[in-house]
Amino acid sequence: MKDPVSWLYPPLELYNTGRLRVSPIHEIYFEESGNSSGKPVVFLRGGPGGGSEPKQRRFFHPDKYRIVNFDQRGCGKSTPYASLEANTTWDLVSDIRKNPRAPGHRALAGVGGSWGSTLALAYSETHPDRVTELVLRDIFLLRKQEIDWFYQRGASALYPDAWEPYTSHIPEPTRRYFSDSAHSGRHRAGPLRCRLPHGECMGASSCVVGGQPHHYTR
Repeated sequence: MKDPVSWLYPPLELYNTGRLRVSPIHEIYFEESGNSSGKPVVFLRGGPGGGSEPKQRRFFHPDKYRIVNFDQRGCGKSTPYASLEANTTWDLVSDIRKNPRAPGHRALAGVGGSWGSTLALAYSETHPDRVTELVLRDIFLLRKQEIDWFYQRGASALYPDAWEPYTSHIPEPTRRYFSDSAHSGRHRAGPLRCRLPHGECMGASSCVVGGQPHHYTR
């Protein structure tokens, strides 16, 4: 049933979509596919800022799983788009717990990659009795060394040709800490847009670093 090359199940239609008010500010989009009576699994995508995609449903056996996707605060079809207000790791953990369709009210499997692995771990540590298993890839723990590798020096070693135009859009006096510069620029001028060759801006993402919410764009 799986594609022997991609290891994906066949394209899958949704049987339910909707929106859930999770705060006075935020309303999140969710969707369901697969078997409505199957084992619940919540897919937590990585960042920064992307929404649900049809490909994500194809990771799971459609006859065995009730597949729930939702767009995190400020991302995808959730509104207000790219909003940073009341948008921290723990707000997102709370959203999984609140969402009756996602179904945080009973045991579920969590699947996440990159930032999604961070969120899956945060949720499972907060609600260990509500998670039966985790499937994680590209583990990202939000340590300073990981943030620095992602935004400060790692990418420059792997993609030097792309790094130079990226740095040219950050004021020289603030290049010592690129993530802080991007965060302050986001507040001054709205969502940053990727200007790298073949870049695709995916809006805002939220995480907590050093006790403060930081928001980045790809």
